[in-house]
Amino acid sequence: MKPFKHHRVLPGFGISMGFTLVYLSLIVLLPLAVLFLKAATLSFADFWQTVTNERVIAAFRLTFYTSFAAALVNAVFGTLIAWVIVRYEFLGKRIVDALVDLPFAIPTAVAGIALTTLYAPNGWFGQFFTSLGMKISFTPAGIMIALIFIGLPFVVRSVQPVLQDMEKQYEEAAATLGANSRQIFHKVILPAISPAILSGFALAFARALGEYGSVVFIAGNMPMKTEIVPLLIITKLEQFDYAGAAAVAAVMLLISFILLLLINLWQWRTAKKHQVI
Repeated sequence: MKPFKHHRVLPGFGISMGFTLVYLSLIVLLPLAVLFLKAATLSFADFWQTVTNERVIAAFRLTFYTSFAAALVNAVFGTLIAWVIVRYEFLGKRIVDALVDLPFAIPTAVAGIALTTLYAPNGWFGQFFTSLGMKISFTPAGIMIALIFIGLPFVVRSVQPVLQDMEKQYEEAAATLGANSRQIFHKVILPAISPAILSGFALAFARALGEYGSVVFIAGNMPMKTEIVPLLIITKLEQFDYAGAAAVAAVMLLISFILLLLINLWQWRTAKKHQVI
């Protein structure tokens, strides 16, 4: 009797891996290689002078600070929104669920104009902050609000499926053993959704690092104050300083890759620890 042969829908490992490597090389690796090759046209002295310029350092500091802070805010409130959508039934739930994806559908420039209109000193929200002596538009706070807006769906959509797949029997078992609501959340629910939260945080952080359209309007684009790295790169391109733009972009890429690698390692260790438990 012939052994049962399992027919795969997709081709074998060799062909699939070959297509994967070719596709990734053409779409991802080749453009990145060209970027580094363009940056390499500068001498080391010119490269170092470009990337350590005071204006460039200020842009790097502002970009990473606001991106990290916005991703952190989204990690907290995105998880809360996902919890409400999954665990509660209320009128308009489907509308709220659809609104989460709205930042994906709106062009970033339109989002930037809308946020600037709202938070300008004479805007609907901005006038109240102005009366309190606070300014949102054309400040790092405005940049952070724009990054929170475009990054929120990443966290919600990362955490939501995990909450939907969680079986409530573990929570019920913990409650039966005498655990209160806070203990159930910290000991049962949070460990299970932590990898998803970290994944959403990493996606929101990565998206914020390269965001341009929604930030350029509300930032004010003042060098040393509200100028982000993507805008600085565009400025260098407009000045035909292609090598300088490539150098700044290459450093941005390396730092972003290292940070995202560390976040992914943390996520992997958290997921592995939860599986062991």
